[in-house]
Amino acid sequence: MDRLITLEEYIIQGQNKFRGATGELSQLLRDIGLAAKIISREVNKAGITNILGLDGAQNVHGEFVKKLDVFSNEQMLHALKRSKIVCMVVSEEDDQVIRFQSSSGRYIVHMDPLDGSSNIDVNVSIGTIFSIYARKSHSSDYPTDQDPLQPGHQQVAAGYVLYGSSTILVYTTGTGVDAFTLDPSIGEFFLSEQNIRIPEIGTVYSINEGNYDKWSNGLKAYIEYCKANDNKTNRPYTSRYIGSMVADVHRTLLKGGIFIYPDSTKQPNGKLRLLYECSPFAFIVEQAGGMALNARGERILDIKPTHIHQRTPIFIGSPANVEKCMEFLQKQPSIKIKVEENEHEHAEYSL
Repeated sequence: MDRLITLEEYIIQGQNKFRGATGELSQLLRDIGLAAKIISREVNKAGITNILGLDGAQNVHGEFVKKLDVFSNEQMLHALKRSKIVCMVVSEEDDQVIRFQSSSGRYIVHMDPLDGSSNIDVNVSIGTIFSIYARKSHSSDYPTDQDPLQPGHQQVAAGYVLYGSSTILVYTTGTGVDAFTLDPSIGEFFLSEQNIRIPEIGTVYSINEGNYDKWSNGLKAYIEYCKANDNKTNRPYTSRYIGSMVADVHRTLLKGGIFIYPDSTKQPNGKLRLLYECSPFAFIVEQAGGMALNARGERILDIKPTHIHQRTPIFIGSPANVEKCMEFLQKQPSIKIKVEENEHEHAEYSL
């Protein structure tokens, strides 16, 4: 790169490559970038402003909500509402689909406003995840309950923001994966890495081994394989687990390896949500040359969701690592997946 390119410049350049582009998706990505700057600022001064800690409420999943979770959710919703090109939002923090009064908006956004919030009070990296779909219903009609329930391969864009030692925004529109680093002195995201490619194989595995006894025999065997000595395959592999999906998958994307959040006897359907955690990361990692599968070896992006907070196991990362893991899972029976009941009403409210 001969000179620094801002996020806004890069988005506009990408838009100009497509004949007939309306600029709405570009505007939406810029609005998300602005919300990320505001969230980043608050994350960095959280201890000073007493914004850390619990607000006393629980979200739809029974998890106690951190104050920054609430703030991040509000900032993202405000940015998406202001654009008037979003008709519906699915957020981890809200039980129901959120409908905006601009019901003619072309896009639907799924988001986890602040992933890894259990790490907030100990100053470990956290992040924002977003996923963008084009609605299926006609813009002159009221959006339907089926509009947000699309398989991941229909995403038009997906990305995440990592709030760590620096703030990094990574996104794809289906033409590769690019990263932008925030310069806090002037409040601009600058292109820092273009067309990211995940290594074909890595030497790091990322999983919460505290749940070992609850895993399938196949997964246990794969983890033992990762730990075994073999100079020809650079084993044993290194174990790295942060507990923030954004941080763990970001490392996997850049360094290679595998991130696993499996099915278990405690959580037969996995813990991570399909629409706003697994699908966006699957889109990003596949665009970078990686793989993202569930415990049955099915492509995450091909799963048709049945409700907005649906969960799924995920095995994501370098192709060679994911394929090797699948070999072990196929040899040993996995946890029997329960058919999830729709625990969440799809009643909606307006903003």
